[in-house]
Amino acid sequence: MARWFSEPWTDDIKFSVKINKRIFSKKSKYQKIAFYDSDELGRFFTLDGYMMANERDEFIYHEMMIHVPMSVNPEIKSVLVIGGGDGGSVRELTRYASIQSIDMVEIDEEVVRTCERYLPLTASKLRDPRVKLLFENGALYVRETGRKYDLIVVDSTDPYGAGTELFTADFYQNCFKLLSSGGILVNQHESPYFDEMKTIMQKTHAKLKKIFPIALVYQAFIPTYASGHWLFGFASKKLHPIDNFKPDIQKSLNIKTKYYNKKIHIASFALPNYVKQALIIDNPFFNNIK
Repeated sequence: MARWFSEPWTDDIKFSVKINKRIFSKKSKYQKIAFYDSDELGRFFTLDGYMMANERDEFIYHEMMIHVPMSVNPEIKSVLVIGGGDGGSVRELTRYASIQSIDMVEIDEEVVRTCERYLPLTASKLRDPRVKLLFENGALYVRETGRKYDLIVVDSTDPYGAGTELFTADFYQNCFKLLSSGGILVNQHESPYFDEMKTIMQKTHAKLKKIFPIALVYQAFIPTYASGHWLFGFASKKLHPIDNFKPDIQKSLNIKTKYYNKKIHIASFALPNYVKQALIIDNPFFNNIK
């Protein structure tokens, strides 16, 4: 009898993958970690029963998370990654020799260690000498550290459990204080399609809009994330993702990508009308968001 991994997208919709076997499963201090092998997606990694990364399409998420801000400010030297325990965001960052330091703050060391063992495709660069792993609460770190960063990557889970604090206005305000004058923050912004995720997306954007002079949303199409239509946030003190875009950075550095390119960069900020309508800040929905 076939075995299946199933993830609820809503109360009425499930996403299912036929699996060959479960490779690893453990309840850490913070969440349930599991790895599976499948024919369609290859090896994949879940937290609390939700797909985090798989060998088939992880490149889409990680390339769009990293190459968009790096193409706006290729002079970035210091980076803070919050979350991102699978290592995919760090992997893409290490492709830029100009980056001098990457601090990755991940609350759950078990996630990092198991990804190094079972998902080396994403975790292969966590031992790069520029990378410093800090196993602590990301919200507390940005509140207490005095270090400045040129780029903050909030590569978080959904705002439940360990990820809840990474979607608050206080967290984004503390990130703003840590950024250099040309600093950029990018974060995963949930899906605009299903109602529950749409509400999270709206609240997240409203908070960033109140804190950053520039706050925009861009998109990618990731088959194994809920609805397949996924959003990212781009927030900056002064750099605009289109006006300050440097379209030939990857080519000049001989960085080859599978999803991201300069036309995708520009097109990803061209949102469907239903998403643009949901992001209108003078909508009464946004009153008194905290």
